Amino acid sequence: MSNYIWITFDCYGTLIDWELGIAAAFEKMAMATGLPFNRNQVLKLYRKYEKEEEVQYRRYRDVLTRVARRVCFDLGLQTATYDFLADSLQRWRPFPDTNAALQRLARKHKLGILSNVDNDMLAQTRKHLTVNFDLIVTAEDVSSYKPGLKHFEEAKRKIANADWIHAAQSYVHDILPCNRLGIESAWINRTHETLKDNDVKPLFNGPDLYRFANWIEGVDSSPNLLG
Repeated sequence: MSNYIWITFDCYGTLIDWELGIAAAFEKMAMATGLPFNRNQVLKLYRKYEKEEEVQYRRYRDVLTRVARRVCFDLGLQTATYDFLADSLQRWRPFPDTNAALQRLARKHKLGILSNVDNDMLAQTRKHLTVNFDLIVTAEDVSSYKPGLKHFEEAKRKIANADWIHAAQSYVHDILPCNRLGIESAWINRTHETLKDNDVKPLFNGPDLYRFANWIEGVDSSPNLLG
């Protein structure tokens, strides 16, 4: 059993299947216009444009709207409004393992979320999660987007010196900034990526929250299920 008091999580991509939600929103638009839909193409464009739009802080709803406009332009999708992607966020659902793992971990740990999103949007998402969170830090709170350090610095300020580990799917947005600040991290490596830097090694590298909960509870002593 771990001695961590706090476990914080990235939300979208770690707890919430945001790729499924994003793809569904664009697929609906493609069907309405009679154009073919390519999930991989949409997600590739989304990742490219979201990164560019988050260089400077603006509200995440605006980021999603701007990204949607750019993706639609590239794909030839025509619509009267580009709010459809931001409006769809409230329907993005947790991964199948999320709530069961959170319920296990909440029994003996304080839980938090560090997320690149607006407060009202995260409130909509939390309706799909079945535990309460003791700490919330959003992009709106700190006027910054990960992989910037402000989320982690704010969480560190509030958590103080308590034992803490941060769990996230994104190596770039979460694991690397944790490494820079000396925060222990767990890689919820849902896409089975390989380590990009031998000097940056999260304490846990596994495919889902079920295995992470097993590791935290000492059920599975292996921290590196994906090498």
